[in-house]
Amino acid sequence: MRWTHRHNYARPARPKALALKADEAEQISARLKAAIDRSPILRAFGVQVRTLRGRFYLEWQWSLEDQPEEVSSYGRIAPLETPPGELLLEAPYGRDQWSRVGTGSPDELIKLVAGDAKGTFHGLGTLDKSLRSAAKLGLDRLPVTNRGSSEFVYAETGKPCSVQETLYHFFGLPIQIIAQPAGWYSCHRTPRIVEFSEDRTRVLVRFTAMSWSGESFGGTCLYLKRDEQWRAHTIRPNQSQDIATAEAWLIKRKWESWG
Repeated sequence: MRWTHRHNYARPARPKALALKADEAEQISARLKAAIDRSPILRAFGVQVRTLRGRFYLEWQWSLEDQPEEVSSYGRIAPLETPPGELLLEAPYGRDQWSRVGTGSPDELIKLVAGDAKGTFHGLGTLDKSLRSAAKLGLDRLPVTNRGSSEFVYAETGKPCSVQETLYHFFGLPIQIIAQPAGWYSCHRTPRIVEFSEDRTRVLVRFTAMSWSGESFGGTCLYLKRDEQWRAHTIRPNQSQDIATAEAWLIKRKWESWG
């Protein structure tokens, strides 16, 4: 039997970019930089704005312990012809491809980037919001209490904490370590704390996602403080049952992560 019905899919036309004058580009760049400076998360990533061929690229500057500094483009912003003053925000998708995230003003687009809680840009949006609240109170970290198992809440309000908020406010991890493994966040895997040590120097976190067929898959990361430095170690699946097993496996490998 032959199918005669055809599905003709036409990719939506990409909005036409507006050619900017030099002074117009400088004004937009300045507004983007000012909005970035208001975000604790984006400041921690050292996000810079680079102008190239009429577009604005948001570049992350990763500077992790024992690793060379890395600069990556995590966002692209283009001025649109219509409506006037509108900008298009895109995120990397595949190799040399970009996908639409949203449109708006420079402030609105940076707010989208900073507030990302899925992993399109970093996944630390809830932490960015809580850090802004902490700054208003003159605090670096907010008091968090553990109500048993993996339930963490803010001491003052009783509001539940996300995993990222818990890692920062309760365990004291640096922002750039919390953002690891960046590749897992970019796949929109959801983290969950499964175990932690009483001295708060080891946290085992499971990252999971659902496949198109409905099957669950993911990986495990051990956040570990050693020699006064926090590190994120991805763990081989059959060695990730608990902290003791994962750490013993890392010691055998001389602290080399999996993958």
